[in-house]
Amino acid sequence: MTNQPYDGYDPYGQQPQTPRTPQTPQGWPGHGHQRGYPQGQQGHQGQQGYQGYDDPYAAQQYTQQWQGQTWETQAQAPVSAQVTAAEETAYLPPQGYEPPAPAPTPASAAEYGPATVAGNARITDAQRARAEGRSPIIDPGMQPAALTALLGLLLAGAAAVGTYALLVPLVVLQAVTAAGWFRLNGMWPARQGIALGFAGALAADAALLASDRSPSAILGTLGVWVLLALVLQLRSHADPDERMYGLMATVAASALAIVAGGYLAAEADAVTVGAIAVAVAVLARALPLPTPASVVVALLAAAGGGAAAGSLTGLGTSGALLGAGAAACALIGHRVAGYDYPSRFVHFTAGVALPLSAAAPAVYVLGRALA
Repeated sequence: MTNQPYDGYDPYGQQPQTPRTPQTPQGWPGHGHQRGYPQGQQGHQGQQGYQGYDDPYAAQQYTQQWQGQTWETQAQAPVSAQVTAAEETAYLPPQGYEPPAPAPTPASAAEYGPATVAGNARITDAQRARAEGRSPIIDPGMQPAALTALLGLLLAGAAAVGTYALLVPLVVLQAVTAAGWFRLNGMWPARQGIALGFAGALAADAALLASDRSPSAILGTLGVWVLLALVLQLRSHADPDERMYGLMATVAASALAIVAGGYLAAEADAVTVGAIAVAVAVLARALPLPTPASVVVALLAAAGGGAAAGSLTGLGTSGALLGAGAAACALIGHRVAGYDYPSRFVHFTAGVALPLSAAAPAVYVLGRALA
């Protein structure tokens, strides 16, 4: 379409209108007539005022053909990939579909009890063991026994060196005792209770050193700490049952940690003999033997170890009695540390410390009696 006026066109209609014959576009095949109209209609169209204007729909019948690839075909995925994607999603199950559960076999069906309406309350492993007739006790293994023996040997060696040298392994024993008792009772983390029990042990040690290792310092500190634990629990806003449980755990942890200070009050030779006897007894108890046989072997081994250590000190053969008595108390602590399906952490805290802490009173009493 041109922007030049037709020849002889008068916009005001004063001169005759002589339309210009349009030129056929170059490269348009089959366009021999004017603007694609049949012959004989040109004059009629000119009278209607459409002369000189191209028909906007006339060019649609002549489509130019492009050869080669274009950018659109390169951006689309191949047909095979589309088919593959359709095949992958064609067999997906509808949302919310769950395959039916397999029917239980006779062996797996025996693991479940009868169906109930209200359900069963959750029971602990220890309660399940009792209901099935099994023991709820798992004794500490060889690794905790080895740590107990190592700590016992450190106590024995430090006692031979001097009182202040004995304080180093003793403080470690008291700290592990307080932490292990709370973990054994399932109260973890119990930072305040552990800190209170350990503070009582340090107070007892300080009182022993100030009173020239008088045993009354242990009893006095123990009484004060029981009252302190009672006051703290009364100020708690927990339920009465929880407060009572926390009070008993705090008092027991403090008492065990304070009583472990008996090694500081006992004679040096008695500490050496008793600690060696406990180390030997715990190692013998960890052997893979039946429980009665293991206990007998542990007591005999402790008596032999005590006699050997007594020959090196001033106790002599009476060291066997001291070793057997200390080993008996240590085995009680060992048994307590294995009660109620304890965890591995319990075995490496209470299982390590309780045998030595429980043996401290026997070491003090027998050491004074046999000296």
